[in-house]
Amino acid sequence: MRLSVLDQSPVIQGLSAARAIDETLKLARAAEALGYSRYWLAEHHAIAALADPCPEILLARLGAETKHIRIGTGGVLLPYYSALKVAEVFRMLEALYPNRLDLGIGRAPGGDQRTAHAVGGGRFPDAEQFPNQVWELIGHLDGTLPNDHPHQRVRAMPEVDTTPELWLLGSSDYSGLLAAQLGVRFAFAHFINAEGGDAVMRAYRQRFQPRTTEQSEPTPRETSAHTMTCVFVICAATDAQAERLAASIDLRRLHMARGIDAPVPTLESATQHRYSAEERAYVQSQRPRAVIGSPTTCHQQLTALAERYQADELMVLTITGDYASRLESYALLAEAFALNTSTQHAAQRLSA
Repeated sequence: MRLSVLDQSPVIQGLSAARAIDETLKLARAAEALGYSRYWLAEHHAIAALADPCPEILLARLGAETKHIRIGTGGVLLPYYSALKVAEVFRMLEALYPNRLDLGIGRAPGGDQRTAHAVGGGRFPDAEQFPNQVWELIGHLDGTLPNDHPHQRVRAMPEVDTTPELWLLGSSDYSGLLAAQLGVRFAFAHFINAEGGDAVMRAYRQRFQPRTTEQSEPTPRETSAHTMTCVFVICAATDAQAERLAASIDLRRLHMARGIDAPVPTLESATQHRYSAEERAYVQSQRPRAVIGSPTTCHQQLTALAERYQADELMVLTITGDYASRLESYALLAEAFALNTSTQHAAQRLSA
């Protein structure tokens, strides 16, 4: 099983956003040493707990900090931007780090409506145009816009020999069916929606159509369906320790439900919160979105999840109330899945 990392660059209570970005770079280096396949950065806007509104910029630094791990976005929120501009940015990144780039794209606003209006330059992003935007993005990246398209003669620079892998991200059947129709890879966000993802994946595989072009020698971007499931995970030495660490994300989710814009609570802060019965019920209702436990527990549950989703790969999102336990969680998970023959030595170096 291939495992990868999704990083939202969490800001921990009492620490700065600059520290969060530095910890992203540190975790990326660690993920490469531990044998993870990909490292993706998420786009969020005006959220106190998440530090990265422009993953494409941080990717440029991430590529220089690493050597061979694939790097990408999970994802660029395409409705905010022109398809051509996104194609140019990722062609530039591809020129810098050839055959390592993943362009994951989504249609969510990544913040509240007021923020979305501001990011959109005074307009709310029109998600109804998203399918056409994705189609145009592929055309600019691959040079396959049809002859009658008004931008067919526009050159997306820099002109390079390789293109990034394109992934459509989603948590519903809408994105899965669109990915199948356009013939691109699909990543389902189980950490957002734990219900029905297996059916979405099956529908994507059944309806996948390799995309051809109107050029003289049409070549599909992908010859077959390829799937990834993104899962929230906290792994610790024991089930009890992992459950204790989960207190921070429990309180974080309660904050989100109440509209409280605050950094990720520390473990100390989270354990001091006294839950009402209603609050406790809400927190427990969110637990199906996460896998929490020892390496053995996490291995069993993630393997079962991958089988249920028929996922070719799993991507792991981990947030805790401190950066050290987040790093340890990824190290323990890498060891449990034997991602790298040197995993144990890498984990020992990281904890030293």
